[in-house]
Amino acid sequence: MTKRPIRFYQVGSFAVGNRLLSEGDRTVQSDPSRTNSIDSGHRACQGCGEALGARYALDAAMRATNNQLVAVNATGCLEVFSTPYPETSWRIAWLHSLFGNAPAVATGVAAALRVKGHTEVRVVSQGGDGGTVDIGFGSLSGMFERNDDVLYICYDNEGYMNTGVQRSGATPPAARTATTDVVGPQPGNAFGQGKDLARIAMAHDLAYVATATVADLHDLEAKVERAMQFRGARYLHVLVPCPLGWGTASSETIHVARLAKETGMFPVFEAEFGVVTSVSKIRHPTPVEEYLKVQKRFAHLFGKNPRPEMVAHLQELANRNIERYGLLDRAEPASGVVSGEEPA
Repeated sequence: MTKRPIRFYQVGSFAVGNRLLSEGDRTVQSDPSRTNSIDSGHRACQGCGEALGARYALDAAMRATNNQLVAVNATGCLEVFSTPYPETSWRIAWLHSLFGNAPAVATGVAAALRVKGHTEVRVVSQGGDGGTVDIGFGSLSGMFERNDDVLYICYDNEGYMNTGVQRSGATPPAARTATTDVVGPQPGNAFGQGKDLARIAMAHDLAYVATATVADLHDLEAKVERAMQFRGARYLHVLVPCPLGWGTASSETIHVARLAKETGMFPVFEAEFGVVTSVSKIRHPTPVEEYLKVQKRFAHLFGKNPRPEMVAHLQELANRNIERYGLLDRAEPASGVVSGEEPA
């Protein structure tokens, strides 16, 4: 799929899904023969970012492999809402593993295919942040170290949403969850905890590591297709807002994901063999406060007893991402935004 800029004109419904482009440049979802890897009938919450991200990612992987794909799914929201016994919404070869061993199961699937000579069949393993950053962390690191021919996709909604919105290793600082109460001198999730798993994956010198959000689904499709061009272990980390756990309107999922990127809270980039090769620049620099205010999990930072010092600390973390990955064009005026102050 092309990554060149595309001009859009108001020409009616025929332009939907880039159908005015050549077939090779169209998005996966505009193709009437797309797989629909995860089909209608699942039980995801309204506005679920994970359901959206999984559909685009797996359909892109299917197209990139000529439909020669096996998916291994860890326990979690994606597995639970898509396969309520005895039903399933999956239309591809799909296996359910335990919470913590999806990378190991995917390794076994890839090894079995290799032994049988089916090298054209590729393997994708997927899970949420709980099954990736926490419970399956050792299994995933082993897959990275062995360089097994598996693409692992983490759909990060920043908590254990399926079991009641508990804190995970991907929960951001100051966020309220069922296990990080908003009391005490530092309400919400403690600063300085958790794991930046995309950077950990890069430290393994993998062939391909990338981050994406459901706010730019064309970018997500392109990164999945790029990942399938490599052999060996690869990692894709996708931000998928959760209306239930984040306390956002179900209609705001794309907007919230876009704010995460535009504030610098979630850097979007690609890396090959441990080196960053491209970044998605911030187009409209936005104070972190605007991202926080639309989420009820950060409501305790505002209101009658605001905590401006914690908001400022979160802004500092965003600024660090902006500097680390070069997310702002040097010509872009950043006055008052990356400093945490309101623009004049």
